[in-house]
Amino acid sequence: MVVDDSSLMRRMMKNILTRNGYIIAGEANSGKLGVELFEKLRPDIVTMDIVMDNMNGLEALSHIKSIAPDACVIMVSSMGQEVIVRDAIKNGADDFLLKPYDEDDLLKAFKKLNLSV
Repeated sequence: MVVDDSSLMRRMMKNILTRNGYIIAGEANSGKLGVELFEKLRPDIVTMDIVMDNMNGLEALSHIKSIAPDACVIMVSSMGQEVIVRDAIKNGADDFLLKPYDEDDLLKAFKKLNLSV
């Protein structure tokens, strides 16, 4: 599942993932909608932008982890501040990607989670 307030970023990520054999369970443009969709869809992996209106990605991560502690969440943000990375990992993120990422970076993050296509 792809959660990002930018439709361009969602489309780019979906294109990379589908081209490499992944199925996109759903997409959301806010953390709040991302949490709601997670509850319904229970995807294998969630990519979550950090800076979004109507519940940021760190808040959404906490909600998702309270629903399913073993949920796999990769945080994605253009903000490369060490504090944000630490907060994301402390709150249960499995990995962190900085925008702009390339296809190899995204696929490496997915493969580290040991989930097959």
